[in-house]
Amino acid sequence: MDCLCEVVQALVALAALGLIVLLIIAHVTAKMVDLTRHEKERYFVTAAGEKELFPSLHDPHSRELSVVIPAYNEEFRMPVMLDEAMDYLENRQKLNPSFTYEVIVVDDGSKDKTTEVAMRYSRKYGADKMRVLTLVKNRGKGGAVRMGTMSSRGRVILMADADGATKFSDIDKVEAGLNELSPKPENMAISCGSRAHLEQESVAQRSVFRTFLMYGFHFLVWFFCVRGIKDTQCGFKLFTREAALKTFSSLHVERWAFDVELLYIAQCFKIPIAEVAVNWTEIEGSKLIPFWSWLQMGIDLIFIRLRYITGAWKLQSTLKTD
Repeated sequence: MDCLCEVVQALVALAALGLIVLLIIAHVTAKMVDLTRHEKERYFVTAAGEKELFPSLHDPHSRELSVVIPAYNEEFRMPVMLDEAMDYLENRQKLNPSFTYEVIVVDDGSKDKTTEVAMRYSRKYGADKMRVLTLVKNRGKGGAVRMGTMSSRGRVILMADADGATKFSDIDKVEAGLNELSPKPENMAISCGSRAHLEQESVAQRSVFRTFLMYGFHFLVWFFCVRGIKDTQCGFKLFTREAALKTFSSLHVERWAFDVELLYIAQCFKIPIAEVAVNWTEIEGSKLIPFWSWLQMGIDLIFIRLRYITGAWKLQSTLKTD
C-alpha cells in the first residue's frame, strides 16, 4: 500500500512539473499581436494601374458590406467562388441601389497567379468594388483575414473562403442571424456559418481515424477555449465593424486555429454570437494536411488558453496597423 502511495505521489509530482514546464514554454514562446505592414501592403492597384492607399478599420464605414477572401495558391479554385459572389452582389445592388459593397482578395504570399486572377476581376468591376491586397510573405489564413479586415470599409464584414465551399447566397442567413441578436453592446455582434448539421453525414464518409481527430479537436475547443459554438472552423463569418475591430485587434494566432482565438476573444468581451446553418460542399484542393494540421491546431488551442492564463497574451484595446 505504501508503495502504491509513493507511485501516485510521484505521478502527481511529475504531472505538476510537466504542467509548470508547459506553462513556461507557452509563456516564453508567445508572440505578440503583429499589425505591421510592409510598405507594398499599404496600397492597392486601381484598374488604371495607379496605387492608392488602403483605408483603415478605424475609419467610419463607407460601404454596407465588405467581403474579405483569404487566398493562398487559389488561381484555379477562386474564379468559381468570385463569379458566384460577384453575381450575387451585383444582383443585390440592382434590386437595391442603396446597397454598396466591396470585395477584398488577400493574396497570402501565393506562389501561383492568385493576384493576377483577382486583378482581372478588379479591372472588370472596378477597384471601388474589387480590391487586391498582396502580402509580401505568407502569414497564414488568420493573418490574411486580419490584414484584409483592417483594410475594409464595410458596416458589416464577411470573411469567406476562396474555395467557395459555402454557398455565397447563404450570406442572407448569417445576416439574419446577426440582425436577430439583441442587445448588441456598442453595436458588437458576430454571426457564424455552421456545418454542425452536416456532422453525422461527414462521420459516415470519414475514416475512423479522421473522425477521432475531429471529435478530439471539438473536445479541445470546448475544454480550453470556446463553449456554446458547435462549429468554430467554418470560414463564413459575419462581423459588425465594431466587433471586427475589437476582436482582430487582439488576435495573435495567424494560422488555422485563428477562428478559435477570435471566438474566445469575443466571448471574453461578451460579444453576442449567433450560429447559423449554411450549405457546405467539400471542394478538392484543401491546404489542410489531415494529421499534421489537426495536430498543429490542437497544440495551438492548448497554448491559446495557457498564454492568456499566464498573462503572456492580453486582450488589447483597438490597435492600429502600422
